[in-house]
Parts: sequence; C-alpha cells; structure tokens
Amino acid sequence: PLPRSGRHCTSLGHEPIECARPTTLPPDPLIQLRQLTLARGARRLIESASLQIHAGWRVGLVGANGSGKSSLFALLQGELHPEGGDCLVPRDWRIASVGQETPALPQPAVEFVLDGDVALRAAEREIAAAEQGRDGHRLAEAHARLAAIDGYAARSRAATLLAGLGFAPADLERPVADFSGGWRMRLNLARALLSRAELLLLDEPTNHLDLDAVVWLERWLAGYRGTLLLVSHDRDFLDACVTHVAHIENQRLTLYSGNYSSFEEQRAARLAGQQAMFEKQQREIAHITQFVERFKAKATKARQAQSRLKALDRLERVAPAHVDMPFDFEFPAPARAPSPLLTLEDAALGYAERTVLEGVQLTLPPGSRLGLLGANGAGKSTLIRAIAGELPPVRGRRVEGYGLVTGYFAQHQLEHLRPDESPLQHLVRLDPTARELELRSYLGHFD
Repeated sequence: PLPRSGRHCTSLGHEPIECARPTTLPPDPLIQLRQLTLARGARRLIESASLQIHAGWRVGLVGANGSGKSSLFALLQGELHPEGGDCLVPRDWRIASVGQETPALPQPAVEFVLDGDVALRAAEREIAAAEQGRDGHRLAEAHARLAAIDGYAARSRAATLLAGLGFAPADLERPVADFSGGWRMRLNLARALLSRAELLLLDEPTNHLDLDAVVWLERWLAGYRGTLLLVSHDRDFLDACVTHVAHIENQRLTLYSGNYSSFEEQRAARLAGQQAMFEKQQREIAHITQFVERFKAKATKARQAQSRLKALDRLERVAPAHVDMPFDFEFPAPARAPSPLLTLEDAALGYAERTVLEGVQLTLPPGSRLGLLGANGAGKSTLIRAIAGELPPVRGRRVEGYGLVTGYFAQHQLEHLRPDESPLQHLVRLDPTARELELRSYLGHFD
C-alpha cells in the first residue's frame, strides 16, 4: 500500500531545497517506484523499474556514465517527468541537493551556509518582524520556535561543518566571492548538509574534497538520520556510507542490500547463476532441436516431435550473463626517462606574500610512485606546482633531467576548460598540428 502522504514526482510543487539532518520523520515513509520508465529525449534510461526505499536508508546509486543516475535525481526533484509508471515521495518530505553553481556573492561564507536551513531563516525573520512591531507575544512565540529547532546553536553547527570540509576559522567571515570554484562547491555541500531535509541527494560530493574532508564526510553521512541517495565512483566511500545499492544496468534498476562490496559479491553470484541457467537451457534447446530434426519425418514419432517443437517455442529464453567491458587506456611510454627526473635542492617554495615550505630536498628517480599527504594549507599543491614547473622556487634550485616532459593535472583543472568548446576543439587548441583522425582516436580511448 502507498503511504497516505504519497505524491507524484511530476507534481512536487516547490523548488528543491538546497540541502540536512531532519528532526523527525513520518511513520514508515518511503519512496516508491512503480513500473517507472525514464527517458532523456528519445533515449530510454530506465525501463519498468519497481522498488521501495524506506526512510533512513542510505542508498548508493551506481551505474555507467550516462546510465541515468543524474536523471533519476532530477526526477525526484520534479525537474523531469517519467515516460511511464509512478514515482511517489512522501508529500511532506523536504528534498535537498548540492547546487552546481555559486554566484560571486559578497555574503560571508557562514551566512551563505546558514541560508540552507530554511526553518532557521524563517524563525529569524519572524523574530525581526515581531521586534519591529513591538509585539511581545509574537516575539516570545518566535523565540520558542527558534529554540525548538535548536536555532541558537546553528552558527556553531555551520562552523563545525565548514571545519570538517577544510575551512579555517578565518574563512567563515570571508565573502563567498573570494573562494575559487572548488571551494565554492564545498560551501554548497556544507549548505546542503545543514538544511533539515528528509531526503538528501548527493551527486559525486567528493569531487572537490581532499582526503581529510572525504574521511570526515564519510563519518557524517554514516550518522545521517534522513534518507540518502548518493552517486559516487569511489567504492571505499560508498562502503563507508551506504546501507543499500541501487544499480542501473541495461535500462534495469536493481536494489541490493548492504554496502558496495556486498553488492559486487551479490551481483557476481547473480551473474554466475544466470550464466549457469543460460548454459543449461542451451543444452536443453540443443537436445530438443536434435530430437525434432531426427524424428519429425517418422510417422511414429512425428506427434512427439511436433509437441516438443511447440514447447521450444513457448520456452522463456534466459539471456547470457553480460559484464560491461572495463574502462581501459594506457599512458604512452615516454621517449626517454632521465635519471634523476628532477631534483629540488634546499628549496623554499611559496608566493610573494609568504613562504609555504622551507628546505625542501627531493630527488625523483624514474618509476617512482609517490602519494602526497598533508592537511589543508600544508603546501601539497604548492609542492606539486613546483615539481610541474609552474611555480619557481623562492630560494634554492629546481633541476630538471635532460629532456624531461611533465604532465600535470591540477586540483581545479576543470576551471581551465572552456564550456563552449567540444572535446575535439579543446584538443585542437592544445595541439594545432595534430591530425583530426589522431585526435578523434585519442578521445575514443576515453570512451
């Protein structure tokens, strides 16, 4: 039976709230998909899907790029309509997601994050209106409402969220416009986590986070009391956060219990079982076909042969198990590898206003595989930029091996892309002398 408060996703009737921990949940509410078909344009993404997601479940949504994960999020927020079937969400649930764009606002970072708590801001406006109207009774009620939602501790909660996501105490009062695109995404994430949403939708929330912030977010989400739908390609992150996995494959949406590792085991067992059934059925089909071919011309066996032929026609065929080919590409081998590749000798690294690292001694031999760890602001990006040759040492020496070529993928590399360019145009700009066929083949390696 559907919850009494059920509503159709096609008539949510409000803008999606930019998204936190709900105070209470209605009894046994759930999201229900019934024979749902979802499409983008002429392309069908999900066909005849039926499943239930109960309140408090943390569901990882996985599938190949373009399989329909973000489209399902858009459906839940009322931005898309189903081609067929139903998508029902409890009517009184507030839905939260992370905004993809943040304008260059003069507003302090902490105030921007607090705007995500709609109930808090409503109570504050009510207090301000009561004070202006000098209405003592209304003012008392407004303060009681603020206390009921623990509004007096809201700024402390916002500061804790921002600290967990890597912001320093001094950053709280900095204007949003001062932050780079990656840090503004973190502000959007903090704003989502602070809101009082019953349904939290997170699409790749770790993309702009360092390791410390990812570990902090894992712990926060593991204690989240609302319902979570999470898209991520980080299996460790999914393992730490989710209680269920919804998998989109071949236009089917299948729900599994457990974390991502459990999902892989269950799916492997299902595929193995399906393949075994397929092979068994193929042997049975071959046996029946052989019998029919052998005896269809014999008068004494013709009726039996005809009966088996009809049974073969009625047989529901089992499809062979299919596993998508893994993404595969390789780094081209360098023409030569000097030894050492690069040396930093007693280097001081930093910027005109301050030095970040002192006395750096580093030698990189060919074949090295190094992981670089450290807190925000410790100097990781500064050191990488110095190694890449983008940032000359303040003091000391940087010595390259003869013929060294360095590839560099920066933390905010996406900010260097031009949104109006196609992938092919982007590569042409990087290498105008390359042939178009060569560039298309190269892009093909990345699917």
